[in-house]
Amino acid sequence: MRKVLILAVNAKYTHTSLAAWLLAGAVADQKLRDIEVDVLETHIGLGEEEIAERVVAARPDVVGASTYIWNSGMMPGLLTRLRELLPGVVVILGGPEATHNPQRLIDCADYILRGEGEETFPALLALLAAGGEVSNLSGLCFKRGGRMVANPLPEPPARLIDPYSQAFMKALDGRIAYIETSRGCPFSCAFCLSGSGGVRFFPLETAKAQLLALSKSGARTVKLVDRTFNCDRARSFELFEQVIRLDCDVCFHFEVAPDLFDAATLELLATAPPGRIQMEAGLQSFFPPALAAASRTTDLTAAAENIKTILACGNIHLHLDLIAGLPYETLSDFMDSFDAAFALKAHTLQLGFLKLLPGSELRAGGWEICAEKNPPYRITSSRWLSAGDLEILTFTERALRQTYNKGRFLGTLAYLLTASGLRPFSLFETLGRETQGHHVRLEDYAGQLYSVAVHLPGVQPEELKSAMIRDYMAMVKGVNMPGFLKIEGKNSREMTARANKRLGRAVRRGEVAILPGGKGIFVDSEHRDPVTGLYRLDEIE
Repeated sequence: MRKVLILAVNAKYTHTSLAAWLLAGAVADQKLRDIEVDVLETHIGLGEEEIAERVVAARPDVVGASTYIWNSGMMPGLLTRLRELLPGVVVILGGPEATHNPQRLIDCADYILRGEGEETFPALLALLAAGGEVSNLSGLCFKRGGRMVANPLPEPPARLIDPYSQAFMKALDGRIAYIETSRGCPFSCAFCLSGSGGVRFFPLETAKAQLLALSKSGARTVKLVDRTFNCDRARSFELFEQVIRLDCDVCFHFEVAPDLFDAATLELLATAPPGRIQMEAGLQSFFPPALAAASRTTDLTAAAENIKTILACGNIHLHLDLIAGLPYETLSDFMDSFDAAFALKAHTLQLGFLKLLPGSELRAGGWEICAEKNPPYRITSSRWLSAGDLEILTFTERALRQTYNKGRFLGTLAYLLTASGLRPFSLFETLGRETQGHHVRLEDYAGQLYSVAVHLPGVQPEELKSAMIRDYMAMVKGVNMPGFLKIEGKNSREMTARANKRLGRAVRRGEVAILPGGKGIFVDSEHRDPVTGLYRLDEIE
């Protein structure tokens, strides 16, 4: 009996690996004799040593792993360590990084499988178990005589594999579950790897059955990895309709092209229970020359109007993406793109940086763009963006991530924009320069934010404090509110009594606060917006 361990190294603990369970399902589907397959899910936060220890504890004969941009940096060291600890173990590598950059990884694996692996992975295992010749297998990369041999990519799998086995459901444990109802993308964006070969849609009834099963799996979030979910309007309408009608508390996440929505789908989406649907819309830029250079086709006017329509209903969490570093877009151009996107008032506005991914058109196209040689291949400068420009963008992204994109201090940001007259990009750049990034306690960040914001033009300290107190109460019910925001008064006890009467129950400690002007506010902790995550506030004169 040969024991095969499919190792998943996810970006976070809360993630699961669809690829790992698809491959396990593919092996089970082939009913290979004398081969036992298990899946081990880990994450990069564990580090190489901890992951290696968990693999060694399973005592596998074969280790298969998929490599992505988030784990590719640690994969060579991890696999080298495994081969030291498990003499004779066979290492098989796949995934986007291995597919498009096999020469970087071939020395730490016995075999690399490029392309889709649902058929080639079981075939390779069967050949290895039987002692057969593997050199002609489609998609296989291996070394012969010190040189890498790369066979042509395989044809797409002929059959759809069901990854949702009993073992998957048991291992899920409330984490994010992933599902694909189609593979590929109708677009061929020059920065992406998904667009070659068009779209293959999986059977609609199978997709519906899997969505129903995942709605009962215990996962709180189900993410559809279809690259442009709504590219087929009739199909997406049916699946949206099913998700909306499900009897569950699950949030379903979709990647969409906002300009492709029709009126019927927008009307349907307006009926979704609040929090049931979350959307990610990759606008990338509002600068047409950059979109054209990246082979990105978007009707920006239609996209903006549809985004406004979706947000106006208040029931769907919407996430917009921008990419800094596309050809022809200077810092000034990107500032305009940022402000245009921010004006749409989506719940999240991600400022991402161009990555020259191996296999992408932008990496191969000879553009005047410099990027990191190793993952994540992030842009370092270009003909249109200097290293200094990118530093400015980094400051802006830092503040955006720490505040707006976490649903933090939204009222404060709105006040600062109005009072100071700053454009959104300039406000976030200023805040990002003067405040810290990761691993800062909320109460400490609030102090940093105040110390910067109070010196902005037009800002009144009492108005600023009022906005921050309101935000703190709505975000975390006032828990650990920093001292400079606490206003003690002789009427605090009276305010609490009036809040208790208004709610018909006792409010918890800290859920009543006094604003600088003397007005009281309190949190209704039993009413939290399922879309924004903010608690409802009420006032006491």
